[in-house]
This record gives sequence, structure tokens and C-alpha cells, in this order.
Amino acid sequence: MKRLIFCVCAGLFVATIATPSFATDLVRRPYYKAPVYVPPEFTWNGLYVGVNGGYGWASSNWSSAATNGDPSVNGWLLGGTVGYNMQTGDWVWGLEVDADFSTIKGSTGSGTGVCSGAGCETRNRWFGTGRARIGYAWDRLLPYITGGAAFGDIKMSPNTGAEETRTRFGWTVGGGVEYAFGGPWSAKVEYLYTDLGSATCSAASCGGTDTDVSFRANTVRAGVNYRF
Repeated sequence: MKRLIFCVCAGLFVATIATPSFATDLVRRPYYKAPVYVPPEFTWNGLYVGVNGGYGWASSNWSSAATNGDPSVNGWLLGGTVGYNMQTGDWVWGLEVDADFSTIKGSTGSGTGVCSGAGCETRNRWFGTGRARIGYAWDRLLPYITGGAAFGDIKMSPNTGAEETRTRFGWTVGGGVEYAFGGPWSAKVEYLYTDLGSATCSAASCGGTDTDVSFRANTVRAGVNYRF
């Protein structure tokens, strides 16, 4: 009888010890999977500043009752840019202002009046635009069209030895493509056609007759922008 009681007690003791371990095996610990990293979606939104440079070629006609001449005009541009973009879906809407130093100039001596002999020269020393931009974004690639106001000077030098300079306002239209290549940096290439209209070289400087001098330019520029 004592042996039976001893065996029962020993069995209960062993069962008591084994039960927590067995219960632990039955309870599964929860498995937590680390979340997948999703990089933030790229956007063109925000203010940006940049630099630009390029080349321009223009047509300039000197015209009056006594004068006719067509200087071949071309040169380089270098300047700065400030703009702002707002993106809605894939569309990017923006405003951009730029101002460039210009070496665009040219002369002719094969015309008539003040464009004969020593010839006449047309020169543009500074050039700027204020434009709207509309683009369609393929992630970091942004082709766009653009247009707005243009302004610049027209310096006129007839064969009389006199010089006159007028500031003119006109219009511009064009397009380009911009690519964001790293962080806030992007690079662009664009073409603009610009019409500054005509300036008047006065009779006092242009041989006794007012002479209209037109300026219409084509420019190709590359630039680098930094977005804030």
C-alpha cells in the first residue's frame, strides 16, 4: 500500500513538472514581419534657383525710307533662373523668371543708307524672360512647353558713328526637357523663340531719318537647378 501511494505521488510530481513545458510548446509566439521600405514619391513641387547658359542667333532688320540692312547677329548667353513648380498628378505647372548677360551682336556693310560702307551694328547686351511652364512628368523626367514675356536691350550703331540703346518688351515661346538627376538637383535643355519688336534709331543718329531696328532671336540654353 505504501509503495502504491509512493508511486502515485511520484507520478503526480513528474506530471506537475512536465505540464508547463508541454503548455509552452502548445503556445506559438507571434511572428512579426519587418515592414517593406517604400521610398517617398518624387515630386517637382517647390521653389528652385539655377544657372543657365547657351547660344543665340537673331535676325535684325534696319528699315527706313533711306536705309535697309540685315546684320547677321549671334552670340552667347549666361545668367540665372528663379522659379516655382506645383505638381497635380502627372502635370507640373510653374512660373519661371530668368535674366542673362548677352554677347549677341552682328553688323553689315552691304545695305543702303546708314548700313552701307562702314555699316550698321545691332547688339543685345542683356536678355530676360518671365514665363509660365506646363509639363508632364514621367517621374524624374519633365518635358514642358513654355511662353510669356521677354525683355532686353537693343543697341544700335549706324555708320554715322553715333550709338543709341533702347529697352524693349516683347514675347517668347518655346519648350524643353528637365531631368532630376540627384536629390534636389536637376538639369535642363530648352529652346526659346523671342520677339522684342523694333526699336527706333532717331533721325539725329541715323542720317536724318528715323530708322526701325527689329530684333528676333532664337536661343538654345542648358541649365542646372536646385529645388528647396
